[in-house]
Amino acid sequence: MSKPTLVIMAAGMGSRFGGCKQITPVDDAGHVIIDYSIYDAVRAGFGKVVCIIKPEMEADFRAAIGDRISAFVDLRYAYQTLDKLPAGYAVPEGRTKPWGTGHAVLCAADQIDGPFAVINADDFYGRGAFQAACDFLSAPHAPNEHAMVAYRVENTLTENGSVSRGVCTAEDGLLTGVVERTKIVPREGGAAFIEDDGETFLPAGTPVSMNLWAFQHSVLDELRARFSAWLDESLPVNPMKCEYFLPLIPNALIREGSGSVRVLDTDERWFGVTYHDDLEKVQSAIRAKKAAGEYPEKLWK
Repeated sequence: MSKPTLVIMAAGMGSRFGGCKQITPVDDAGHVIIDYSIYDAVRAGFGKVVCIIKPEMEADFRAAIGDRISAFVDLRYAYQTLDKLPAGYAVPEGRTKPWGTGHAVLCAADQIDGPFAVINADDFYGRGAFQAACDFLSAPHAPNEHAMVAYRVENTLTENGSVSRGVCTAEDGLLTGVVERTKIVPREGGAAFIEDDGETFLPAGTPVSMNLWAFQHSVLDELRARFSAWLDESLPVNPMKCEYFLPLIPNALIREGSGSVRVLDTDERWFGVTYHDDLEKVQSAIRAKKAAGEYPEKLWK
């Protein structure tokens, strides 16, 4: 059995090169967060890495990240463009917004030849999370048996503002649903999400999704088969901004009883630069991990 593939959704970084948070160094050696994700994934047992980018950002991406990693990792590129649509569909006039994370993964389908994991480019997930995903994907499973790494909500927050997270429900270790909450804030004993009608408390230990999915190859067929119907439903309502989100597919499989998603728990802490003031905390956490021997000073050597 070949090693699973890691797919990194990085197309959203396209407008951020030139000093923005996704390529701001998080250590003295000049590494950015994506360096640590790839390093952890390779240590966990992943083989090929596919970065989904926009064509116009390829040169900058290679210069900032790709070229120094490609000597050590089988690094490939996939390109997310608006015109990659099913036959008979056209980009609405004036639309510039990408079609979303589900579409991004579809754009990488020809680079994926087996089980694969998907992550965001700008989140620090931790080695344990990649190990859990790789162990699942490396074991035999039915084509419709997928998984998701679930973080404890209190391990995914920043004191500098609110965050968006997919709040999960599970039963007997299987995911029963994910609901996106766009404004989650820290609270004593856990967190809370804020909506127009007030706050709803989320106790410590509540599982949330950080978009670390572990999929069998068959999910690509599901993404492809459902895209046209989603376009038919969404384009008349919101042609400029509708997005084909990746979690729509596992949610649909669960709802229909045609697939399952195993919840893989992790006690890893998420780190990211959602706000400018988060950077110092991320840098401090990386220094501590290096001091504890979790990472070498230079990852790629």
